[in-house]
Amino acid sequence: MKTHARRLSLSIAAAAIALGMGMLPACSGDDSSEELIGANEDLGSTSEGVAGTIAVGTTLKSTTDVNLRNGPGTTYSVLHVVPTGAKVTVEAADPKNGFYKIKHDGTVGWSSGKYYTTISAGGGSTSDLSTAQQGAINRGKSVKGFSYWWGHGRWKADGPTSSTKGSCSGSCPSCSHSGSYGADCSGFVAKAWKVPSSNDDIAVDSHPYGTIHFVKDSSNWSTVSRSNVKPADALVYNSGGAGHIILFEKGDGWGSMYAYECKGCSAGCVYGLRTASSSYKAIRRAGW
Repeated sequence: MKTHARRLSLSIAAAAIALGMGMLPACSGDDSSEELIGANEDLGSTSEGVAGTIAVGTTLKSTTDVNLRNGPGTTYSVLHVVPTGAKVTVEAADPKNGFYKIKHDGTVGWSSGKYYTTISAGGGSTSDLSTAQQGAINRGKSVKGFSYWWGHGRWKADGPTSSTKGSCSGSCPSCSHSGSYGADCSGFVAKAWKVPSSNDDIAVDSHPYGTIHFVKDSSNWSTVSRSNVKPADALVYNSGGAGHIILFEKGDGWGSMYAYECKGCSAGCVYGLRTASSSYKAIRRAGW
């Protein structure tokens, strides 16, 4: 009994020493967990951020304090913390492990794309969105979830409900729509852009233009370089009687981009990451 008690007391003492020296095992977790240095870098975050190929020279803005590291991962050392709202420049188009090579305040390093948003594409302005551009993006957000409605453009600013989203069946243009709200691709962009200027009420059904009109420059919009595409610009094509148009939000005009679009009968009006073939041209609303 004395021997057992002595061994027990020695075990307790060893544990106490280990605790005091910080030698006990860390909490269980995967290899991506770490102690953050004044910044957010939770790889399990639901933050949307940026993704895919982004043109070199693109300006990003941090949405929170985030670490700038000397390599593309959380195991690399921290160079410094990029503060919330800071602007950085993309130095390499393709990310690694979700990390982008960027320059901030003269220092080049790697930072998680989850905590940045695009404010201009490479070669474009570094200014924030104008009120008009932000309004177009907001109208794009509100159309998400509504049905595709061939030849129409009408939806609710507060978004869809089960009773208002509508439905589409069949193959367009020979498709059937049920409900009072929805839009096709060109009906949506015309509303988002408020073209013509009288087309400013998203609750009023209107379809003034098709893609055959959007591919031609007019007094309301004109062609811009896809390398200089900005938020609230559109990408459009029309060929052989077929066409489509999307509202660009962020990303690379020649690579992966996030966009709002009324995609088709089965898909409806959606937002997400996509690419656009070389048949698309970029256009910008007059005055933007």
